[in-house]
Amino acid sequence: MTPGARIQAAIEILEAVDAQRAPADVVAGGYFKSRRYIGAKDRAAIAGLVYGVLRHRAQLDWWLARVARDADGSAADNRRRAIAWLAVGEGWSAERIGAAFDGGRFRPPRLSPAEARLVDALIGRTLEHPAQPPWVRHNYPEWLHPALRARFGDDLASEMAALGMPAPLDLRANALKTTRDEALRRLAAEGLEVTPTRWSPWGIRVNGRPPLTSIGAFREGLVEVQDEGSQLAALLVAARPGFRVCDFCAGAAGKSLAIAAAMVNKGRIVALDVSGKRLEGATRRLRRAGVFNVEARTLSSERDPWVKRHRASFDRVLVDAPCSGTGTWRRNPDGKWALRPVDIDELMALQRRILDSAARLVRPGGRLVYVTCSVLPAENEDQIEWFRNTHAGFRPVPVVEIWAETIGGAPPTRDTYLRLSPARHGTDGFFVAVLESAQAADAAPAET
Repeated sequence: MTPGARIQAAIEILEAVDAQRAPADVVAGGYFKSRRYIGAKDRAAIAGLVYGVLRHRAQLDWWLARVARDADGSAADNRRRAIAWLAVGEGWSAERIGAAFDGGRFRPPRLSPAEARLVDALIGRTLEHPAQPPWVRHNYPEWLHPALRARFGDDLASEMAALGMPAPLDLRANALKTTRDEALRRLAAEGLEVTPTRWSPWGIRVNGRPPLTSIGAFREGLVEVQDEGSQLAALLVAARPGFRVCDFCAGAAGKSLAIAAAMVNKGRIVALDVSGKRLEGATRRLRRAGVFNVEARTLSSERDPWVKRHRASFDRVLVDAPCSGTGTWRRNPDGKWALRPVDIDELMALQRRILDSAARLVRPGGRLVYVTCSVLPAENEDQIEWFRNTHAGFRPVPVVEIWAETIGGAPPTRDTYLRLSPARHGTDGFFVAVLESAQAADAAPAET
């Protein structure tokens, strides 16, 4: 493909992301699937343009607004963002940009006079500028600044910078089929550059982005893709062989897979979700991993009658709650621009309904494990405070105690809850709270 054709493809993907409010990787995957003639190098180049714009959108919009006085004052759109990224992000010359936007087949329409002036005004600039406020410099929505400041304090700049970088590829050695050391040797023999992760005893970090479907160790189920932070959340469930475990919001069952390995396939795991499609994908993963103690079940809602029928019958209930995904911006930078204040309010209400319902499943002495991939206190500490005020029969179990029992060594934190972040821990942003039921399930609110 020509440079111009790559740029036009990137603009089309960016437009589709905005129109569909769907994750960029899903949109891009669909785009490439319907255009199989696009080769691997071209796909990589197009994705680089797309994610360059998404990761730096606030800075690009800031520059477009700043130089608009010298152009035509038009609002930023994805075509102009792409132009700005080429100029200030990749350092293209005006001549090179003009040649790519030549209106040829599969290439973007020619630059308008105003766009040509815009290019001239941007050439020689850099992404950063001293006048940029923190939310522009580190590319996140301004309305989230108070909450992020409350979470990270003086570390805000470093954490936002880390959340703006591409995430590494982490794998989990499948303990049902191999050990981490054996998996490391196997992957190295297949040409991958791999190292053990810092915190998870299962974790393997891969250098680069190899095509995993061509790797024998992956096809054979020896390893699974899972961020190190997600592995730690599964470990803190502290499920032992013979336990009854409920994964209440299982999705594609990544944590169910990890928990099954910890249980050595002994006991029972029920993976629940309101999306049957997600659970269908989970079934394929479970089969490849050699897991046979997981039952997948679709719920109509968090208040499905199934929950009432299985009251107080599980040793562990994992609530990997739907959340803002602010801790995964390294992987999904588009998510920050789709997020709205009303979304946080709606998610918080949903999280409370899920916690309220899932708590009914915990047997006396069992544990409820609440997990999010959010860094916002409103979705994390605030929700646990609400839960403890409304469910007096549960007490928090300090992470340091569980860490000593399940993982060993020095934990990332001595706090009651586990808070992970990319700058400090090298993982996605995660929150984990473990709550133990001190009495029967009738400590939960009555059925409604």
